[in-house]
Amino acid sequence: MISAAEWRYLERGIEQRVRALNAFLYDIYHGQEIVRAGRIPSELVNGNAAFLPEMMGFDPPRNVYSHIIGTDLVRTDEDGFFVLEDNLRTPSGVSYMLENREAMMHLFPELFAAHRVAPVERYPELLRQTLESVAPAGCDGEPRLAVLTPGSFNSAYFEHAFLADQMGVELVQGSDLLVEDGALWMRTIRGRQRIDVLYRRLDDAFVDPLNFRPDSLLGVPGLFDLYRAGRVTLVNAPGTGIADDKAVYAYVPEIVEFYTGEKPILKNVTTWRCSIEAERRYVLDHLEHLVVKEVHGSGGYGMLIGPRSSRQQRAEFAPRIRANPGNYIAQPSPPWPCPPAPPSPAVAWGRAMSTCGPSCWSATGYE
Repeated sequence: MISAAEWRYLERGIEQRVRALNAFLYDIYHGQEIVRAGRIPSELVNGNAAFLPEMMGFDPPRNVYSHIIGTDLVRTDEDGFFVLEDNLRTPSGVSYMLENREAMMHLFPELFAAHRVAPVERYPELLRQTLESVAPAGCDGEPRLAVLTPGSFNSAYFEHAFLADQMGVELVQGSDLLVEDGALWMRTIRGRQRIDVLYRRLDDAFVDPLNFRPDSLLGVPGLFDLYRAGRVTLVNAPGTGIADDKAVYAYVPEIVEFYTGEKPILKNVTTWRCSIEAERRYVLDHLEHLVVKEVHGSGGYGMLIGPRSSRQQRAEFAPRIRANPGNYIAQPSPPWPCPPAPPSPAVAWGRAMSTCGPSCWSATGYE
């Protein structure tokens, strides 16, 4: 249960974090002032696999890069809420929350009769308003929207279809779209119809085979050039993945202070970066206590949940960390006892907490 007072606190903290992360994205694709100021290493930005040089100097509508952000929260009994990670590329999961609420209202009507439960059913309406608010300049009349899905074999396809239906917009695949006459068009049985805003649910690499992966059959040839020309809006913007890189995550408290001039309202979970030798040694020595993640990983792939792993699994995973340390970070794992304190001062960027604290972690889940 989350009380109204707790929610107001979370709302302020999440909004602060979202503003800062969008400011960070604008900065790294323009002047890179945070790098010049020495607040974040240059190699972490410019050498990052999620950094998209093609976005340099481009101003998205209203300077918004990530319009929909998924913030993963954990809560401890004694220390309150922490942000486990930020998801800015193509965050998913909201449809399950909406469907869960629908089921609960039918199964437990007395709960909603006895308590003032905050409503959630306006989410599709608010999402549509958000998409319409970033329509390209010069869009005549009501913006035409569509949800771009990789297809029915994608694990989040239910959500793509659900949100398109709830917003009253078309669900399309790359093969349904074409770039022609300086615009994005949707093929229909009544001829082509123009699309102004595309809520994409596929990764950057697959958006446009002419600019990114040439073997992609999921995207639309010429779509990125059209976006750069300001003739269509992509939500979320390409290149946002660098802000949810799990190594960059360790610097988010610095990012919040740099762009807002405020202390972070929400704290980070202690994070060890395996690219730093002392950090890597600590992680390798305590694999049985930690969750190790790939910096660009998602969906539970490429990770090790130490307390649930066998000795053999840890022995097989350790060489991966040694072979490519920059690809991994580690965090404490719920609900087992916290690991011993890390070597000092090696984890200077774990500023939010010196260790994982007196409590064991409780969390809704890990990606």
